[in-house]
Amino acid sequence: MAARTPETSLNNCLSFSELRSDNWKSLEDNLGRLSTISADHADFITTSQQVTRVIETLSPIEAYQAYPGARAFAKLGGMIQRQEMVRAHLLARGFRKKIASLAHRQRYSEVLFVGKMSSSEQKALRRSLKRKTGIGDFAFDAVFVQTFEDALNALRVNLILQAVVIHDGFAFRSQDCHLDTLHSVLDELEVLFEATSESERGPLLGREIAKLRPEVDLYLVADSNVEDIAARMGETFERVFYREADCDELYPSIMRDVARRYDADWFNGVKSHAKRPISNFHALTASRGKSIMNSNWIRDRAQFYGPTLFQAETSATSGGLDSLLEPRGPLKIAQEKAARAFGAKRTFFCTNGTSGANNIVVQALVRRGDVVIVDRNSHTSVHRGLMRAGARVDYLDAYPLNDYSIYGAVPLEELKRKLLDHKHAGTLDRVCLLILTNSTFDGIVCDPKRVMKECLAIAPHLAFLWDEAWFTFAYFNPTYRQRTAMGAAAELEAMFQDPDYAASYKAFNVEFGAEAWADDERILNTPLLADPSKARVRVYATQSTHKGLMALRQGSMIHIRDQDFNEKAFGDAYKTHTTTSPNYQILATLDLARAQVEMEGYKCVQHQLERAMTLRQQVSRDPLLSKYFRVLGVGDLVPSEYRESNAESYFDEKSGWRNFEKSWRTDEFVLDPTHITLDISATGLSGDTLKKHLMDKCDVQINKTTRNTILAITTIGTTRSDVAIFIQELRKIALDCEERARNFSKIERSIHDDKVRSLTRQQPLPRFSSFHQVFRPNMETGDGDMGLANDLAMEDDNCEYLQPADVERAISGGRVVVSASLVLPYPPGSPILSPGQVIDIPSLKYLRALDVREIHGFDQERGLRVYREETLSKLSSARKSTPDHGGES
Repeated sequence: MAARTPETSLNNCLSFSELRSDNWKSLEDNLGRLSTISADHADFITTSQQVTRVIETLSPIEAYQAYPGARAFAKLGGMIQRQEMVRAHLLARGFRKKIASLAHRQRYSEVLFVGKMSSSEQKALRRSLKRKTGIGDFAFDAVFVQTFEDALNALRVNLILQAVVIHDGFAFRSQDCHLDTLHSVLDELEVLFEATSESERGPLLGREIAKLRPEVDLYLVADSNVEDIAARMGETFERVFYREADCDELYPSIMRDVARRYDADWFNGVKSHAKRPISNFHALTASRGKSIMNSNWIRDRAQFYGPTLFQAETSATSGGLDSLLEPRGPLKIAQEKAARAFGAKRTFFCTNGTSGANNIVVQALVRRGDVVIVDRNSHTSVHRGLMRAGARVDYLDAYPLNDYSIYGAVPLEELKRKLLDHKHAGTLDRVCLLILTNSTFDGIVCDPKRVMKECLAIAPHLAFLWDEAWFTFAYFNPTYRQRTAMGAAAELEAMFQDPDYAASYKAFNVEFGAEAWADDERILNTPLLADPSKARVRVYATQSTHKGLMALRQGSMIHIRDQDFNEKAFGDAYKTHTTTSPNYQILATLDLARAQVEMEGYKCVQHQLERAMTLRQQVSRDPLLSKYFRVLGVGDLVPSEYRESNAESYFDEKSGWRNFEKSWRTDEFVLDPTHITLDISATGLSGDTLKKHLMDKCDVQINKTTRNTILAITTIGTTRSDVAIFIQELRKIALDCEERARNFSKIERSIHDDKVRSLTRQQPLPRFSSFHQVFRPNMETGDGDMGLANDLAMEDDNCEYLQPADVERAISGGRVVVSASLVLPYPPGSPILSPGQVIDIPSLKYLRALDVREIHGFDQERGLRVYREETLSKLSSARKSTPDHGGES
């Protein structure tokens, strides 16, 4: 192996784009300073040293950018070395302005060429590419690198690359720049590279680029074996060319494929329809906007939205439009493109949010009496869907974070234990579905690949529903992607088809042995492998596109990789929960969201992540801010037993992103850094109080609160200004706290200290107690008949209302009190009590301590809805008289 040169400063850089823009501004300013002072000036040496450092920082970044390009940047460096500061200053100013304009230029992108090329060849390629500028309003420029490593570096550093052209004949190691985050894969790849024939090195690089940035179009220009490569790697490369013979086709191919991703078929259909001069004799009344624009009373208010909104409003399904329930035209194409973009086999658009999406999947997969294992902290839509489906629900408890009143995630050991319980009870074949949230509201992320692989080792028929409401953006970053449902499902499919995995499974099974499969503790403590001949990959992901990407409220998607997909069952469920009059504007923004992430998803998510890390650092490092607002890190939200990496933070100036990359590869649970939870106990304010202050007085919107935390989430729309404003408002609050503290009387100090103590006092989170025995078909397992519990609760004669204090007295008197409602605070929308659940004291205490304004299922005046004692008694008697009570009824 080639010796490795020292790491560059890029490894510890939070944001390549911000580092670049800030350093170009510094370079321009310092060169301007040097152009006005003489060499014997007191500041000359210091300023010259600053210029040298900036040049050293920019050199490895500019190597991967089309403008100004390596040659022009070298020209600037030569001027500085020759002390031509006036000319250097003017040139640097021109470069900076052009770089800034390109950063905001619409539909501008760059193409990466990999391989050894002379400067004349590079000029010719760049001229050919630029001649195509203007076709379809796209503009292109070219970046050239000569090594495998530089190609991967460029894909990491250059956020606007849209295509890569790989030529035969390139070395492996870069001579100039090594990014630390790539070392974990580069060391393994170098061995493979050296053992691979030259004609196969291009395909090897192509596969790695596809893993890193699957949205980028790939082309191969080879000297041999093009037919064989095309046959084997047709899904990796858009086109394979033989030498230079067909390269006249290369540039039109690049334009066509970029346009294919950019084009939004459904949006275009709606837009075209809005421009047509249509006389409407069809619903809707708002169609074409005439009912509004001709009104003497609301016409002025309609101007707020503008006429285009109403011109595009229609219920037509022809004339360039389509039907959501039976798509055959642009909506069908839009959903197919979304499936490709999000790594799914099938994708369906939803106009009733992820609540509707969850209900669709549950109805499609669950039959009455089926057992479903589900995280109790799942969104309300999951529980309500299971109630309607008549499922037998077996709840899982996540690990609690009592200090902050936050639930974590469900440990894999708990999942395996539940499956083993059903195996021993003889009900494993009835367990049809596992439902988990990933990521949680608070940003805790599990490892879907590991979860599914080990669960399939016990129950190879199991299907999975991953509620990714807060994880819509994740597929478009390589570190995040490995923990998405679709990314993990694709890896499992490939794994189960791989002969090497089959051999590994065979060896594992022999070593593990039949005795171990009878030993629960061995199974729980051993990383299991699923049998590839039996395991089926059946994975569904529901995503709130409107939360994490650019879409109107209620716009969501269902992504599917199901080897046993039941088209009839899913179609019926989809039609049940989808309106026959969907909002075309919502559907159009789903189409645009897909187009955006295919064109710039990598850049957008990278910026989102960088904004989050900047906010975390600024609050943590500022003495005043950190006194009153403590940023909760991964060490606070993920217990050490789930962190193999032992990482406490994901970015610092010493190690850069190394901990982030390592943790997301190895740990059972990780923290999505874009979810920023602040412990606000020191302010003496509750979460709800501070949220109201921020939103009403500061025009700052935050997400969820607990009694002593607030949750802020960065999105692809968060700007540096947004971060600065939020920090500014937090600082004002901190200064106000300081001012009040200085002027406290003894009594006021005592009151404040009591408030802080109450906020920091640990408040135990309730675990799921149990279903009442009348709702448990099999007493050996913990599942309850949610359909029966829900049906029973619909009749008022079966229920009564009790205030929490009355419930507590009844429990103390020996009564078993059972909830007849789904009781949940909103946000986050996960339940405290479920229909059929035995109410316990910890749940009542937690309910009383809540400070959120909405508690669904709890009537403040009447109290909790519970089953009457005689209702449960009658049901119990009826069940005892049933011959097969306690069995598989």
